[in-house]
Amino acid sequence: MISPQGGKDGIKSFMQQIIEMEKIRIIITDDHQLFRNGLKILLNSFPEFEVAGEASNGKEFLELLKTVQAQIVLMDINMPEMDGIEATRKGLKLNPDINIIALSMYGEEEYYYKIVDAGAKGFLLKDSDIAEVKEAIITVTKGGSYFSQELLYHVIQKIKHREHETRTANLSKRET
Repeated sequence: MISPQGGKDGIKSFMQQIIEMEKIRIIITDDHQLFRNGLKILLNSFPEFEVAGEASNGKEFLELLKTVQAQIVLMDINMPEMDGIEATRKGLKLNPDINIIALSMYGEEEYYYKIVDAGAKGFLLKDSDIAEVKEAIITVTKGGSYFSQELLYHVIQKIKHREHETRTANLSKRET
């Protein structure tokens, strides 16, 4: 376990331990260059992360995956040439050990179910705070799953709404 110890030498030793830790290598796959660049700058500002590669669509990602080792992929869903759902499926066939976290501007259930079915270990909305992105990466790297709290809230609300509609539909006219 890494822990800082008292004094200047203790802090220096702690920082050295962090630097020497194996960094979590990340591939960013998104068709918007400005988004990739901004996310790369933010992620590389954390000592535990290293952006190892970038791709602008699913086809580029699959080519990159053949030569770049990474533990995490941040995968946009809607991209030209090959979307993130298909790229996730194919990428996991090439490298079953890679962990994919989907990124989307949409919190729609349709995307959520498709990307999870394809093998993604997480789902984040693109308007997530960088602290949530960091938490998701660390959680998934450690073998867990991470899903945006906002997305889960919407999915649960839709399920509750459907249950209410089903109960209401099953009531007789007299009961309503």
